[in-house]
Amino acid sequence: MTVSNNLSQNVSIMKEMVGNSPDLVIKEFLIADSSIRMAVVYTEGMVDKKIIDEHILEPLMSGTRRSAELAVELLGHPDPIGMLKETVLTVESVSEAADYETLLLAVLSGDSVIFMENTSRAIIASTGGGEYRGVEEPSAQSLIRGPREGFTESLKTNIAMIRRKIKDYRLWTESREIGSVTRTRVTVMYLKGVADDSVVAELRRRLDRIDINGILESGYIEEYIQDETWTPFPTITNSERPDSIASGLLEGRVAILVDGTPFVLMVPALFVQYFQSAEDYYHRWDISTLIRMIRYLCFFIALSGPSLYVAITTFHQEMIPTNLLISLVSQREGVPFPAFIEALMMEVTFEILREAGIRMPRAVGSAISIVGTLVIGQAAVEAGIVSAAMVIVVSITAMSSFVFPAYNMSISIRILRFPLMVLGGTFGLFGIIVGFIIIVLHLCTLKSFGVPYMSSFAPFHLSDQKDTLFRLPRWMMGARPYVISRNQNEMPINQEEPSIREEVS
Repeated sequence: MTVSNNLSQNVSIMKEMVGNSPDLVIKEFLIADSSIRMAVVYTEGMVDKKIIDEHILEPLMSGTRRSAELAVELLGHPDPIGMLKETVLTVESVSEAADYETLLLAVLSGDSVIFMENTSRAIIASTGGGEYRGVEEPSAQSLIRGPREGFTESLKTNIAMIRRKIKDYRLWTESREIGSVTRTRVTVMYLKGVADDSVVAELRRRLDRIDINGILESGYIEEYIQDETWTPFPTITNSERPDSIASGLLEGRVAILVDGTPFVLMVPALFVQYFQSAEDYYHRWDISTLIRMIRYLCFFIALSGPSLYVAITTFHQEMIPTNLLISLVSQREGVPFPAFIEALMMEVTFEILREAGIRMPRAVGSAISIVGTLVIGQAAVEAGIVSAAMVIVVSITAMSSFVFPAYNMSISIRILRFPLMVLGGTFGLFGIIVGFIIIVLHLCTLKSFGVPYMSSFAPFHLSDQKDTLFRLPRWMMGARPYVISRNQNEMPINQEEPSIREEVS
């Protein structure tokens, strides 16, 4: 439907399209003392009223001499809407439209629409505002040393926070609306000439083919654009830290910002990336290397700790020193369950306590989880249901799973821990070895936007080993990761070199 020349009809249609919603504010007025009727339409709580008052209503409604002259000029002007846009309204961004759908979408997005009598067009003024959560310290990715600012639910604020980190004209942004009902704004950011053009093109294609009613969080986008669905490992990283996203952009990655969520997606993702923290680059290289090695050790413990204990105590007792074996046997003397059932019970119990501690109010969540763990563990040992050694193994395994900077990687380990326990309790160490082989083969088949997931291990690139298992000194890390950006030091690599990427079908 196109805009009518009748102001009252335009106002009535706007009201009817939203079901006469009380939060749709319509203010009709006259320009100065003339007979020219106008109306401003906006949504309560989504606009900055100060902008409307000072930049729209005051220039048009005030009884000054300029307003009176303006009324005379508008009556004789062939294009009054164009005149208002160019000479009167001092709003940051002004456009015009002639259909109700576009105008209503602008109103529901936080802009204001200005109608004028005897004119079949309307003005869209940028007056977005309202209440937003301020910039706070990230809660999911806290650091000891580093910036204390985190993303918010405001897309404009998030883009500005990244631009404060990277003040370069090659930082390009592309915006689109996804969701036929929510019309959520999604912005893609990348460094032109640094990011791989094929990755950017593939990301555009995947975003444009999304057909869904609504996008409420970046997790919706992640499920639609990821390379592999049937895998426990994440192939798209997310962060609520502007410094982490800025670092990824400098390496050649592409960021995806979604309006309404503080978590920003980044592609392509590598397996080693989930063991790297922003804090690694704020400490000395030797400290960061030590911490990173601890993370890899914790990955092995969190993945195979209970399964190794079950396999060794059930099938391979000869591997245990005699004194330790005697101690373990004495502890299990009154336990009625086999080691596998014992480990399964403790792991399930701890998962319940962990989820309960997360979902409960903060004031009591931590206390309940700690008290529940201590009380249940001690009571289970005293009742003879589980052994003390099993409680120790499960506790170390649980603590190791919290060491990873990326929470989604710890979830993957929690999922894979149970199949490895089944293999260890059924086939012993042979079953665990087979399980690890399957996991490694699966990891080697994964890709993230055409980039092998296990780079720079498979395929192996010596130049990228400076920031994988170890973090070498800063002066030795001048080049970008080869597997992420083919443009080293802002210069394109020889096109005759074979590409490691395969076309994503």
